[in-house]
Amino acid sequence: FVDRVGRKPLALIGSVGMVIGLALEAWAFSFDLVDGKLPATQGWVALIAAHVFVLFFALSWGVVVWVFLGEMFPNRIRAAALGVAASAQWIANWAITASFPSLADWNLSGTYVIYTIFAALSIPFVLKFVKETKGKALEEMG
Repeated sequence: FVDRVGRKPLALIGSVGMVIGLALEAWAFSFDLVDGKLPATQGWVALIAAHVFVLFFALSWGVVVWVFLGEMFPNRIRAAALGVAASAQWIANWAITASFPSLADWNLSGTYVIYTIFAALSIPFVLKFVKETKGKALEEMG
């Protein structure tokens, strides 16, 4: 699927979908709680937006980043470089997971605004720096 559609289009579509989902989360959580809950409309928006984010992430960055990592390094250093890059990926995942509770205690809507900004920054990043490798042999990449 990734090779048929292409890495760059999937990453762009995923980034746009994630921005939409995260921005809707930020909007939904900007409202005051009523009896410890979000108002009905905002609650539904938050639920649907979370699913939108997960869907777009799973169809794009969740898969494509691992394909990118396997293709972006020259053959002579691929194994070592992939090990370092995968470690960096897991450290970044841990940092997001570990920082979320503190950020959410500070301001949940603000936390989602920060995440939205980073997701939005992935769009120009993909446009400028990501090379499409659709249909190329592994030896042609890196």
